[in-house]
Amino acid sequence: MTRLNWRSMTVLLGDMTEAELKKALDEELRTHKRPAIARRLHQRYSAVRTARERAELLERLGHD
Repeated sequence: MTRLNWRSMTVLLGDMTEAELKKALDEELRTHKRPAIARRLHQRYSAVRTARERAELLERLGHD
Protein backbone atom coordinates (compact mmCIF):
# COMPACT_ATOMS: atom_id res chain seq x y z
CA MET A 1 0.00 0.00 0.00
CA THR A 2 1.22 3.47 -0.75
CA ARG A 3 2.07 5.83 2.05
CA LEU A 4 -1.08 7.49 3.33
CA ASN A 5 -1.38 11.17 4.09
CA TRP A 6 -4.24 12.79 5.99
CA ARG A 7 -6.16 13.76 2.86
CA SER A 8 -5.97 10.37 1.13
CA MET A 9 -6.59 8.52 4.38
CA THR A 10 -9.75 10.52 5.09
CA VAL A 11 -11.12 9.68 1.66
CA LEU A 12 -10.24 5.98 1.87
CA LEU A 13 -11.08 5.07 5.47
CA GLY A 14 -14.82 4.73 5.01
CA ASP A 15 -14.44 2.21 2.21
CA MET A 16 -11.64 0.08 3.64
CA THR A 17 -12.38 -3.44 4.85
CA GLU A 18 -11.23 -4.77 8.19
CA ALA A 19 -8.40 -6.67 6.48
CA GLU A 20 -7.30 -3.58 4.54
CA LEU A 21 -7.30 -1.47 7.70
CA LYS A 22 -5.23 -4.06 9.56
CA LYS A 23 -2.74 -4.23 6.68
CA ALA A 24 -2.47 -0.43 6.54
CA LEU A 25 -2.02 -0.22 10.32
CA ASP A 26 0.64 -2.93 10.31
CA GLU A 27 2.50 -1.18 7.49
CA GLU A 28 2.28 2.16 9.27
CA LEU A 29 3.71 0.65 12.45
CA ARG A 30 6.44 -1.20 10.58
CA THR A 31 7.61 1.46 8.15
CA HIS A 32 6.35 5.02 8.55
CA LYS A 33 5.83 5.13 12.32
CA ARG A 34 3.65 8.25 12.41
CA PRO A 35 1.70 8.27 15.69
CA ALA A 36 -1.24 10.36 14.46
CA ILE A 37 -1.81 8.22 11.36
CA ALA A 38 -1.42 4.99 13.36
CA ARG A 39 -3.89 6.25 15.96
CA ARG A 40 -6.52 7.10 13.33
CA LEU A 41 -6.07 3.79 11.51
CA HIS A 42 -6.39 1.93 14.80
CA GLN A 43 -9.54 3.85 15.72
CA ARG A 44 -11.21 2.94 12.44
CA TYR A 45 -9.94 -0.67 12.53
CA SER A 46 -11.27 -1.07 16.07
CA ALA A 47 -14.68 0.33 15.13
CA VAL A 48 -15.01 -2.00 12.13
CA ARG A 49 -13.82 -5.01 14.12
CA THR A 50 -16.18 -4.22 17.01
CA ALA A 51 -19.16 -3.91 14.65
CA ARG A 52 -18.33 -7.30 13.10
CA GLU A 53 -17.85 -8.97 16.48
CA ARG A 54 -21.10 -7.51 17.81
CA ALA A 55 -23.01 -8.74 14.76
CA GLU A 56 -21.52 -12.20 15.26
CA LEU A 57 -22.53 -12.22 18.93
CA LEU A 58 -26.08 -11.16 18.17
CA GLU A 59 -26.31 -13.77 15.45
CA ARG A 60 -25.24 -16.45 17.93
CA LEU A 61 -27.99 -15.22 20.25
CA GLY A 62 -30.52 -15.35 17.45
CA HIS A 63 -31.08 -11.58 17.34
CA ASP A 64 -30.87 -9.13 14.48
